[in-house]
Amino acid sequence: MAEIKSTLDMVMERAARMAAASDARTDSDELHKTGMRLAADFLNRKIATEPAAVLAGRGQGEQAAIRKGMVETLLRNITLPRDEDLKATSVLALKGILSLGGPQLASTCTDLQQILEQYNQHKEQAIQQLEDAIRAQLGQQMVKRGGQAAQGAAINPTLHPQYREELARMQSDLNNQDMQALDQRKELIRQHLARLS
Repeated sequence: MAEIKSTLDMVMERAARMAAASDARTDSDELHKTGMRLAADFLNRKIATEPAAVLAGRGQGEQAAIRKGMVETLLRNITLPRDEDLKATSVLALKGILSLGGPQLASTCTDLQQILEQYNQHKEQAIQQLEDAIRAQLGQQMVKRGGQAAQGAAINPTLHPQYREELARMQSDLNNQDMQALDQRKELIRQHLARLS
């Protein structure tokens, strides 16, 4: 009978340990979600306090999980600025990242900001190059047919059958290149902030 009781005690102890570990995971998940909500409130300007100050107001044991949730949300909101709202959100997310990571992340955040600022400029330059190339091609075709080369302004490259296809390919290439650069910098930030936890 003593043997059965000791086995039962062992099973009960193991169950208690498993329940405690489960509770710790649940608490960590909740703190992670709290961090995500706090970062979202920062990005939506519901709280004016910088993320580092919000984090400092939390208990030492909670900070790592909350920071991880904040970083996840902030990094997710650093995207290619296809419009001014996305650009503003990305810049604010960078400010939050810099708040959490300190001056050691200044260089990486500056790189990210430059990518964001140059995105639309690069896109406009690529579109202009495409239009110039199509104008030149159409002008050469007109000369070969025996006509005079028209003025560049008279030729509308956007009406060329391949314009949309080339534009889509060019924008896809540009987006992929810039997203890869963003992702590389984001990974550096994740690695740095993981060391702080």
